[in-house]
Amino acid sequence: MHFRSVEDVQRKLENAKYITSKEIATVVFLADVTNKPILVEGPAGVGKTELAKAVAQALTRDLIRLQCYEGLDESKALYEWEYAKQLLYTQMLKEKIHDIIQDAQTLIAAVDKIAVQENAFFSEHFIQPRPLLQAISSDEPVVLLIDEVDKSDPEFEAFLLELLSDFQVSIPELGTRQARNIPFVVLTSNNYRDMSDTLQRRCLHLYIDYPDQEREMKIINIKFPGINERLVRKIVNTIRDIRDLDLKKKPCVSETLDWTRSLMALQVNDISHDVIADTLNVICKCRPDTEKVKTYLNPAISG
Repeated sequence: MHFRSVEDVQRKLENAKYITSKEIATVVFLADVTNKPILVEGPAGVGKTELAKAVAQALTRDLIRLQCYEGLDESKALYEWEYAKQLLYTQMLKEKIHDIIQDAQTLIAAVDKIAVQENAFFSEHFIQPRPLLQAISSDEPVVLLIDEVDKSDPEFEAFLLELLSDFQVSIPELGTRQARNIPFVVLTSNNYRDMSDTLQRRCLHLYIDYPDQEREMKIINIKFPGINERLVRKIVNTIRDIRDLDLKKKPCVSETLDWTRSLMALQVNDISHDVIADTLNVICKCRPDTEKVKTYLNPAISG
C-alpha cells in the first residue's frame, strides 16, 4: 500500500491518531513516492518516533525499529553469526565430515574437500538478523525506524549511508543481499550532534517543532475523545505559557498528553494554581525547572 496524495496522508495519519500539518504530510508523501528516507529533527517529545509508528499503521506495514546509541556497530544493527549453533551443527555432522575426507591422501586434499562443503557451514541458517537486515529481507514492505541516529558514532553513520544509498548489504560469507522490498525509512535526531552533509543530502529533511495551539488541541482531542473542550484549551494554554519560560527542558507534546491523562485520572475539571502545583512533576522533568515554573507561572493561564 502507498499514499495516493498529500490529503490521503493527512487522512490516514489522522485515522492512526496522528495529527499532522500539511508540511509534514507533504514530506511523508514525497518520501513514499521517491523511496527516499526522511531525517526528522526536533526537540525530544514532539512526535518524531510517533510519526514513524503512525506511517506504519497508515500503510498497514510492520514497523522495525533500530534504537541507536554510542558504540552501536554493524553486528548489532545488521546481523550476528550464531557461532554456538554453528559449532553444534559441526559436531552433529562429524561423521559426515569423516565420510567426506576419508579418501583424501593428504591434509591439503582433506581441506579442499571440506572447502567444497563450506556453504553448509556459512549459510543463512547461522545468521541472526538484526533490524537493518530484517528490513531489507522482509517479504513484505516495512517501515524502518532508525531512532536517535545522532547518538550513533560517525563511523556507523557512514555505514548507514551506504545501506540507504543502494538498499543492499554485503555479507562477506554470503555475498550481497539486495532489498526484496525498499522500506519506508524514518531517521530521527534530537540534535545530539550534527549529521553529516552527505547523510542530509541523501534524505528528505523534516523539522518538527512544538505544535501551534490549534494542532495541540486537536492532538489532545483525538487521543482523549469526549474530553471537555474548555479543559483542553486551558491545558494547552498552560503548557504554552510554561514553554515560554527559560527552562532546561521545555514540555513537549508527550508531556501535554501525560498531564492530560493525569488530570483525567484525578477527575480535574478546572485548572487552578493548586492543581498545577500538585501535578507539576508530570510536566517538568528536573527540579530547577519545577521551581522556576512555580515562581514565574503567569496567573493569566486561569482564563
